[in-house]
Amino acid sequence: MATQTKDYYGVLGVKKTASADDIRKAFRKLARKYHPDVNPGDKKAEERFKELSEANDVLSDPKKRKIYDQVGFYSDNIDPATAEAYARAGGGSGGFPGGAAGAYTRAPGAGAQGVPFDFEGFDFSDFSGGAGTGTKSGGGFRDIFSGMFSGRGKPEPQGPEPGTDLEYQVTVPFWQAVRGAVLRLNITRQDVCPMCKGAATVGSGQKCPDCQGTGQVTQTSGRMKFNMACPRCHGTGQIMNECPNCHGQGFITVTEPLEVRIKSGTRDGQRIRIPGKGNAGRLGGPPGDLYIIVRTEPHPIFRREGDDIYVTAPVSTSEAALGAKIEVPTIDGRAQLKIPPGTQSGQKLRMREKGVPSATKDGKRGDEIVEVKVQVPQLRDERSKELMRELLKLNPEDPRAELWAKASY
Repeated sequence: MATQTKDYYGVLGVKKTASADDIRKAFRKLARKYHPDVNPGDKKAEERFKELSEANDVLSDPKKRKIYDQVGFYSDNIDPATAEAYARAGGGSGGFPGGAAGAYTRAPGAGAQGVPFDFEGFDFSDFSGGAGTGTKSGGGFRDIFSGMFSGRGKPEPQGPEPGTDLEYQVTVPFWQAVRGAVLRLNITRQDVCPMCKGAATVGSGQKCPDCQGTGQVTQTSGRMKFNMACPRCHGTGQIMNECPNCHGQGFITVTEPLEVRIKSGTRDGQRIRIPGKGNAGRLGGPPGDLYIIVRTEPHPIFRREGDDIYVTAPVSTSEAALGAKIEVPTIDGRAQLKIPPGTQSGQKLRMREKGVPSATKDGKRGDEIVEVKVQVPQLRDERSKELMRELLKLNPEDPRAELWAKASY
């Protein structure tokens, strides 16, 4: 029996001139009405919902819709350029010449050698290559159909596909990033199903009822027909039994413990790659990689920029004025810092190789930058105030002289 090609516009109840928004609205309205969750146990509603989904899949995609309008049906095997060339050659929209709605039936002897087309009664005059006439109409029949169906309607063999990569973000304390640590994580990833070994099916399967095991059906429109891969079994001729363990996915979700070494000097935002710990590949393909993105917690005293450490150290007015040796904190403990005489508040002093060891360059280490903050004493007794006034008399320079010199009025 020949099955009529589906009228996707009729399925959704829209005109062929309907906009993408009209198609979307029509699908949503009908999908809510026939959704299996709204009609539990209703097989007719379930089939109707499948028809709606199939129609929406084609008409909501501009490329698929264009092919459907040009050729009268849609298949993944149809090359868009060939469909365009066919339409320009006079095929028109809504089907092949002949005006009848298309149909597809099982192709008898589809696996045999020979041309998989039946052009009985078809007028080829519009498809002549113009040989000997000096004219050219549409590029010729061979150009129109040479790229339409690859492999005589047989599905292209699928090869191994690599698995996808995974990313996990972890937050570590400041000292673990500086000194290094070993993190113990639980990673959730996709692994190959142990029951079906990633095949997604089990057992030998059953013969496809649509193509009777040939893997091909014949698409007809008007007086023309040609073979194509069976849409139900995808050209395999077999309806396979879905694996009950992975529900036909070929993968299962597993959670695995994993130890990750954080090198000393690891920076905030640094990515650590662990090969082969991503999602499993398909059909024997290699697994993806796992990337650990490290985020570091702040420290109450130290501020890190790259491999350098910044810290603010308060000094007294006498230490800043006369100079002194003071102790400042570093990531290795206490260290002495020389304060030059006349040091101003906000001035930065560098301590070489007192920063963080580099995680990427062996033997390299950052610096510690100490910002001096001069603390002005609170004068609580009269004697201290007299001494400060005497100091001002001995040093009468105006601290704002440079400011006024640069001001423009």
